[in-house]
Amino acid sequence: MTITQEQATWFAQTFGQIADNVERAVLGKRHVVELVLTAMLSEGHVLLEDVPGTGKTSLARAMAQSVQGTNTRIQFTPDLLPGDITGITVYDQKSGAFEFHAGPVFANIVLADEINRASPKTQAALLEVMEEGRVTIDGVSRQVGVPFLVLATQNPVEQAGTYRLPEAQLDRFMMRASLGYPDHAATVRILDGAAVATAELEPIITPQALVGMADLARDVYIDALVLDYIARLVDASRSADEVRLGVSIRGALSLTRATRTRAASQGRTYATPDDVKALAVPVLSHRLILHPEAEFDGVTQEAVVGQVLLDVTPPSRREAV
Repeated sequence: MTITQEQATWFAQTFGQIADNVERAVLGKRHVVELVLTAMLSEGHVLLEDVPGTGKTSLARAMAQSVQGTNTRIQFTPDLLPGDITGITVYDQKSGAFEFHAGPVFANIVLADEINRASPKTQAALLEVMEEGRVTIDGVSRQVGVPFLVLATQNPVEQAGTYRLPEAQLDRFMMRASLGYPDHAATVRILDGAAVATAELEPIITPQALVGMADLARDVYIDALVLDYIARLVDASRSADEVRLGVSIRGALSLTRATRTRAASQGRTYATPDDVKALAVPVLSHRLILHPEAEFDGVTQEAVVGQVLLDVTPPSRREAV
């Protein structure tokens, strides 16, 4: 089943309304807001690499407020335990039975703040829930519900007391992005009090309707030539001289899902190579493992993906529609 033009138009209008609403609280960051919303509608998760004080918490709360969803914030610290994230079973003496106490991961939007400060064991508590949308405790699996978005942050500058995210964890993030500091005009507006408090934002859509949008995005038509283009990009990332380990199949699937969602957000019923290009860097770059020599020479993952985009010839739009 393919999405109709009427549905695509509604999708694009609603997408824009949600982004507009979030941007009332997070000024001057439209591109990142759209990336996070695209990931959420693609059933993915986002890693924000940024210094403190750039609005990451406000972004998560504004997104949850806009979709009438629940949001929680987990402050990752070295002494945080897996049960502090997923929840635990506790024996109730009155009832004589074990009761499950849900952890903060049971929310629509989970802000995992400074995720790299927790131990690898605690970080691993997110692996199952990010991939399958459920947690298993004492042999019992529990769904966290939909929509579900993990918005994790880490400070790329400060290294003391941090643990590097393992590749398996990084690969479960659909995108990596950075809010960065606002430009001069946005800074002036923030100082003047133009940013709306997240609690004052009006909801735009219900969680159930957001799930319906995600279902529509899956029905966007994507031509075999566009799929071939994605596959060639992935292959090229694996054979690049600077790369020790290229993009996984999970990464290729993530790019395909995000491409469909972006096409719908533009009011189209079909995906184009331009949709792939627009998302390749945030979706693919964090999945690359570079050779130590390349890192020493200052080569970045984003630069490698950018070069791959230049080297791999996309199909013409007419061919791929």
